[in-house]
Amino acid sequence: MNWRDQYNRWNQYKELDQALKNSLVELSENEQLLEEAFYKPLEFGTGGMRGVWGPGTNRMNIYTVRKAAKGLALYLEKQSAGFKERGVVVAYDSRYMSKEFAIETARVLGVHDIPTYIFTSLRPTPELSFAVRHLGTAAGVMITASHNPPEYNGYKVYNETGGQLPPVEADELIKHVNSVEDELMIGVLSERELEDAELLKWIDQEVDKAYLQELDQLVGQAGDSDLNIVFTPLHGTSNQLVREGLKQAGFANVHVVDEQAEPDPEFSTVASPNPEEHQAFEMAIEKGADVGADILVGTDPDADRLGVAAINAEGEYQVLTGNQLGALMLDYILSNKEEIPRNAVMIKTIVTSELGRAIASAYGVETLDVLTGFKFIGEKIEEFHQSGEREFVFGYEESYGYLIKDFARDKDAVQSTLVAAKMADYYKSQGKTLFSALEDLYERFGYYLEDLHSIKLEGINGSKQIDAMMNDFRSEPIEQVGELTVKAVEDYQTSTRTWLDTGETEEIDLPNSNVVKFILSDDCWFCLRPSGTEPKIKFYFGVKGETREEAGERLAELKSSVLKRVEVLV
Repeated sequence: MNWRDQYNRWNQYKELDQALKNSLVELSENEQLLEEAFYKPLEFGTGGMRGVWGPGTNRMNIYTVRKAAKGLALYLEKQSAGFKERGVVVAYDSRYMSKEFAIETARVLGVHDIPTYIFTSLRPTPELSFAVRHLGTAAGVMITASHNPPEYNGYKVYNETGGQLPPVEADELIKHVNSVEDELMIGVLSERELEDAELLKWIDQEVDKAYLQELDQLVGQAGDSDLNIVFTPLHGTSNQLVREGLKQAGFANVHVVDEQAEPDPEFSTVASPNPEEHQAFEMAIEKGADVGADILVGTDPDADRLGVAAINAEGEYQVLTGNQLGALMLDYILSNKEEIPRNAVMIKTIVTSELGRAIASAYGVETLDVLTGFKFIGEKIEEFHQSGEREFVFGYEESYGYLIKDFARDKDAVQSTLVAAKMADYYKSQGKTLFSALEDLYERFGYYLEDLHSIKLEGINGSKQIDAMMNDFRSEPIEQVGELTVKAVEDYQTSTRTWLDTGETEEIDLPNSNVVKFILSDDCWFCLRPSGTEPKIKFYFGVKGETREEAGERLAELKSSVLKRVEVLV
């Protein structure tokens, strides 16, 4: 069907949800928006499903959610032993329709006699990951669009290990989702029918308590800490757990940004609820100045990403990058271990700073690179658990995601907040800020600087532009940037690394992905990657210099050279 046929199918469906029907009437006056809503099915990819909520096959709504849930039910029937006894646990964040989408999932699964556990109120993504393991369910679902704008929502599926589905499993699930031909005709049970049949089970604080016990074992007590903390959940899910965790750990001086404490699907006090974007910290910085805070911490709406701001050399609050905070946490964790296992491994993504590798190597810890996406870190942790040959000590990615202990198998801003507080307290006892501790790392290992540039290209034409950009860099790779020479091109779509001086090609032992990375001389690099969750293409840059000045100059030159070429293409 073309988009008009799909629209007519929806428009003529007599039992269409009334709210969606009303929205469809409004949408019918704008043909461009109507085409965007119906020109394709909303893609269920390896990271799940994410999109703008509203009517249409290319939108998040009860029917596209039912299609995803139907696919999950079919997948479990083929793949999971004992799934009818174990069930599925579902959590949701503060976005529009999140709780409704959680219930719709249960309504579909119930038709297949699969019981669903749903939290009575919103919970963070890492707690959902933990809940899968704690309850022993066959799968988990998180209703969230993470840090996307307010008009988005999403649907992420977790396997029985508590991790997001790795590629092989995800491909199987996608096949089942795509096999559902008519999302409007999927059978569902009522909420009452589910409860009467004990196919819908509400869970409240029992999982919270178990999770908090794990946090207590992770960080213990801070003693008589006088660390002064400002915390903002950015209108999301982390308020209760972070505050309880900090209190449990002995941090008494915690000041919450009240205007951002309550869940709000509009995220009305920020342009974007993303701790990667420093504007999200404006209110926390004001609060920090008022109370004399040592650090500011902020989590994104589903609490899997953490941003931290500390006092810099100029006496001002500055937000650490994800690479900087990850390097600090890695060094703090390893330096405070009584004994580092001989088989210890730190895991990072291919677009994360090489400073982490240098730090890990200094402690005799191996570094393992994985593709972008924390599901690949979770997958490796499970492999270590099954084989017993390696021991996970830390995992992180540049986009503000960290995992310290694997009782969760996704990035966890709650446990990371507690470790960041312990780390800041440790350095404060030595008369240091996090920025002076970071300067110590640079003095030891060299000045590693990174940057990220994103270009947003929405809609059908935007998708075509992104594809053309990736093809251009693949077909005519850059060979020289100032004094830096391109040594190798890593094309993860073909899983090959090509050395430019010899033309030799070798295999990269990672799954296929639409990513190209250029390895330059002097430990410098840049990388192109279309986002899997937003209509963006991302350009990552990493350099190393003997001094901050040298590193800064290299970064500026590298970024300028690459983006000049991009400007021509856009």
